[in-house]
Amino acid sequence: MSSDVIDGLQLVLRVLLALVFVGAGITHFQPAVQRTMAAMIPPRLRRSGLANPVNLVLFTGVCEIAGGLGLLYPPTMVVAAVALAVFLAAVFPANAYAARHPKRFGRVAIPLVPRLIAQLILMALIIVAVL
Repeated sequence: MSSDVIDGLQLVLRVLLALVFVGAGITHFQPAVQRTMAAMIPPRLRRSGLANPVNLVLFTGVCEIAGGLGLLYPPTMVVAAVALAVFLAAVFPANAYAARHPKRFGRVAIPLVPRLIAQLILMALIIVAVL
């Protein structure tokens, strides 16, 4: 494949990933989603004050939006890709907590192994999109 084709495929992948992350980030500001995500934060990571669960959900929403937009701006796309990969690792404990409590979280509680595989694939796609 020529470098033009690879560059084009990477651009398409970056746009798709940006749409996913910006869209997911926006949902963090919807009250029902916000409550569910705040409840997903494991008890051992819950804090009061500035780092309370609702604020963490809002912060992660901002991170997803910023990361998604960063993938679209060439000077920031590598930093955004690394930040998003780290972000996915950082939020995994909340996903693992939800997976251990499927009755409480319903369809949000994706089983642990498929969720881990999906997040690793997403991380790989993010890196492939900018290399």
